[in-house]
Amino acid sequence: MPDNQSENQSENQPETLLDTAYLRTEANPDDDAARLAFYARLAEAELFLLLETEARGDQLSPRVFALEDGPVVLAFDTEARLSEFTGLPAPYAALPGRALVQMLVADPEAGLGLGLNLGVAPSSRLLPAEILRWLADTLENRPTELQARASEVFAPKGLPDTLLTALDATLARAGGLAVAAYLAQVAYDDGSRSHILAFVGTADGAEPTLARAVAQALTFSGVEAGALDVTFLEASDSFAARLARVGLRFDLPKVAAPTGHTPKAPGMDPDAPPRLR
Repeated sequence: MPDNQSENQSENQPETLLDTAYLRTEANPDDDAARLAFYARLAEAELFLLLETEARGDQLSPRVFALEDGPVVLAFDTEARLSEFTGLPAPYAALPGRALVQMLVADPEAGLGLGLNLGVAPSSRLLPAEILRWLADTLENRPTELQARASEVFAPKGLPDTLLTALDATLARAGGLAVAAYLAQVAYDDGSRSHILAFVGTADGAEPTLARAVAQALTFSGVEAGALDVTFLEASDSFAARLARVGLRFDLPKVAAPTGHTPKAPGMDPDAPPRLR
């Protein structure tokens, strides 16, 4: 059995991307970008929520702990960490951080907070209900969908590297929702200029999901949503061809076609977050 010193050293060593993002906020407490990056990682991460009983369809019964600062549920970013905390087999549900946050704020009167990786990781922390409400509101921000007519198209210019990195990571997780996306600068008929992200070959019904993903990348890069317009084009559209000549292209991963009906686990449908029982 390892001694306490070894255990403490282990707890302070980052093992996951969430650990790394959290430790960066600890090392740079006044860095807004670091804090935003942590919340972005939390929203993107797959979390394992400790349950009272096994899930029933899209209905979950989280185990609630009454703490001095209010009730909290517990979630971990690996199954191993959940097992380390409980010390014995326990029911749990795996769902994206975004879906978990939406679920917890759905009933404001409950005032549920989130205990993240408590006691088992460098990213161990308590997130009170007010932070979860802020995060849920932030995740609902959406960029403007293009309405005006673009008269000229240029290569993208002046966007921060943090946004480009965030877009690249976000679109890499959006496999199957579109074929590609082009980032470019455009001039509109009214004389205004903006940047645009145009999706080509978008899957049926995927537009809201992609718009939310782009909004998240913008928000957690510290960029105003109005700095980037979004549009959806057919591959045969002449405007898509113009964008392809000067724009920065992001290829979205291809996914294999499903061989049959596979029920979605709770929280995996962004338009239907799981419900508490």
